[in-house]
Amino acid sequence: MRHPATEQYVDAAPGVRLWTERRGAPDATPLLLVMGATASGIGWPEAMVDALADHHHVIRYDHRDTGRSTTAYDEQPYRVVDLAQDVIAVLDALEIPRAHLAGLSLGGMLTQLVLADHPDRVLSATLMGTCALSAHPYVAPDGTSLPVAELPPIFPEVLEMWARPVEDAGTEAELDRRVAHWRVLGGGQLPFDEAFFRDLERRVIAHAGTYEASTAHGRADDSGMERTVELARNEVPVLVTVAPAEPVFPPPHPQHLAQVVANARLVEIPGMGHALPPAVQGPLVTAILEHTATAAARQAR
Repeated sequence: MRHPATEQYVDAAPGVRLWTERRGAPDATPLLLVMGATASGIGWPEAMVDALADHHHVIRYDHRDTGRSTTAYDEQPYRVVDLAQDVIAVLDALEIPRAHLAGLSLGGMLTQLVLADHPDRVLSATLMGTCALSAHPYVAPDGTSLPVAELPPIFPEVLEMWARPVEDAGTEAELDRRVAHWRVLGGGQLPFDEAFFRDLERRVIAHAGTYEASTAHGRADDSGMERTVELARNEVPVLVTVAPAEPVFPPPHPQHLAQVVANARLVEIPGMGHALPPAVQGPLVTAILEHTATAAARQAR
């Protein structure tokens, strides 16, 4: 069902305001969605947010330098770890002591930082399309140990697209560029839903009031993110999605993540890449809701 949304700006740091949106019953257990790099909260598809809001009080928000949140990286540079602290700032401002977290891509890294540094604020975590913030090697099924640096890299076609200069040729040209980007990120196992992603990006642009693409997160200092020890002693229930078509953090990145984060388990989402098309939303919502329900039952015991 379609849920009414409540919008609110929160102060995350001096001179930094973040746009937030809440859906679902206010007394339902909170679920905070954490998006990826340079992506606003509108990147979480409407149908997916509403399906989750049937069971949770769902919060999504715009990172700094995305959507309607403060755009000030050039005047106020920040570190990636500061974006993780924004997660806590959102929970504090909305007076939410603890929440389920679900993070995609960079959002999955930020969720790991919160797990490591503020486990008391997390009921459960779902990590999608991301890599482990751990130096422990990956151990293959045959017992072979593989250093983190030797795990599969980002696919060349993704890197090539990221390396292209972004030219200002108007809204429609920018939409074409973004749709082409989603086609590559989709991974190719599922038919590409061009209409869905074009509509998604139209709403992202309308929400932000500009089609200009931010590069702030790519320029932010990403030092100090490793949390090997803290993740190894994690006690919060963690779900790691396996996306077989993932081109950014391809398998066995999720298997490695489930090895180095204690109390983690895996679930495969058939055909999924580094995107959230309609074909994966149903299985993904089901997996998240089963995970949050299991975590709640465990906590009740």
